[in-house]
Amino acid sequence: MRTWMFYLILLAATAFSSNAVGDNERPNILFIYTDDQSYRTVSCYPGSYDFVSTPNIDALARQGIRFDSAYIGTWCMPSRASLLTGHLQHGVYSMRMEGKYPGSEYDPEQCPFWPSVFRANGYQTAQIGKWHTGTDNGYGRDWDYQLVWNRPRYPENAGAYYENQLIEKNGAKGVLTAGYSTDNYTNWAIDYINGNNRSPDKPWYLWLCYGAVHGPFTPADRHLQDLPEVNIPVPKDIFPPRSGKPDWMQKIEHWIPDENGTPVMKGNGFTAQTVDTKGIHGNTLNDWVRQYHQGVMAIDEGVGRIMEALRQSGQLENTLVVFTADQGIGWGQHGFRVKLAPYDATIRSPLIVSMPSRLPENKVCRTPVSGVDLVPTFFEFAELDLPWAMHGRNLLPLLEKPQGKTNKTALTVMTGKKYGADTHTIPTERDDLYINNVPWWVSLRAGKFKYIRTLVQGETEELYDLQRDPEELVNLAHNSRFKSKVLELRQATIDELHRVDAKFVDQLPSVGTGY
Repeated sequence: MRTWMFYLILLAATAFSSNAVGDNERPNILFIYTDDQSYRTVSCYPGSYDFVSTPNIDALARQGIRFDSAYIGTWCMPSRASLLTGHLQHGVYSMRMEGKYPGSEYDPEQCPFWPSVFRANGYQTAQIGKWHTGTDNGYGRDWDYQLVWNRPRYPENAGAYYENQLIEKNGAKGVLTAGYSTDNYTNWAIDYINGNNRSPDKPWYLWLCYGAVHGPFTPADRHLQDLPEVNIPVPKDIFPPRSGKPDWMQKIEHWIPDENGTPVMKGNGFTAQTVDTKGIHGNTLNDWVRQYHQGVMAIDEGVGRIMEALRQSGQLENTLVVFTADQGIGWGQHGFRVKLAPYDATIRSPLIVSMPSRLPENKVCRTPVSGVDLVPTFFEFAELDLPWAMHGRNLLPLLEKPQGKTNKTALTVMTGKKYGADTHTIPTERDDLYINNVPWWVSLRAGKFKYIRTLVQGETEELYDLQRDPEELVNLAHNSRFKSKVLELRQATIDELHRVDAKFVDQLPSVGTGY
């Protein structure tokens, strides 16, 4: 029934679109999507370090709206699955980890990706860069044009984030490709913007997925000597114990003190399932933060070159540009050197939306937003009806009035490596409940407050006032004066989980606060 209804909707949407709006009247959409890039790496964001300089991304923010609190996803694969379906991780059916990591599969009949709807309604759809959502990359169904590094299909090449990638062009077998990946993706995107590999009489949607600045955090050679004076404040809770945090948080130990008390990465280097590398400059916290931020520089240069290509080609006025990342990453905060955890330091992303011909410029929106909000927003700009119910909310009202009053909240769900029907029951086995020592959790950002509920029996809830405590060091759920706020946001979170049809909501484990 799901598949049949989907294709009926596609046909209806096609008929509606062809009668309602001409192709040339609809905007192009350029969606720039980076990897593990924290909001702290963008210099127009408060909270970025003093040495950070991203002039081109900052210029994009001056030409549009910068979202202060964006929660796009929790880790790479589910973030992308959400941006292809409009559903949070638990609503992405048939998606599954399978085979050697990062092997994954899905059934496109149970899990349709929305670019196919754009494609059926007069848009040309393209994707360039990292593909991390099933071995099936959707060419010919979801995409008219692709140049992608398909990590699930080639596990042996899955650690090659910055060079010697197997690149698939339009569904063909991957070809080993030289060059620094960030620059390659930028060059290929500019080529597409300039009219190669696309129809001149169709609006286009381009999803540009940088692999930077994911580990091993390799900068371009031209940036290896940059930022020589990096000296960051050591996060207050880099080492345990961490007062007020759940029990699992007391066991996070990615950094240890050396003989001088300086934080160094445990294990003498960065390790992940596809990456095992030593630091270029050394193994201290400062060394790694320097290397990471050097890796951002080529992204910023790429944004500048791409925006110039839009100007030179005369397409800037009719192109919606969205810049964000799949999630952030922690560098010492709460002991982390990864994403996954429910804290701003580990997952909060930059998000900038620009279209000066239609939207205000140089504005900041402090309303919290989710990654799934972007998909209905794209449909709004394309003047298409949603083909299925989605978990996000159209952001156009916020884009038109970024500082308007609203009660909008941002729900985030982290269910480890499980998707769809596999999330209906909260697991009890550690291998299913935890990923990199982080258990399943849900959170709700509402105004200045963030509520967190770990899906482990008897664990404490968490409540943070991000206006007074942006580092999330003081858990207000332990303060009786905030009992009513905890109860309010606990219920609001449950209500949101019901709204997005999270089946596990009816079996949430009890909490340890006593409220």
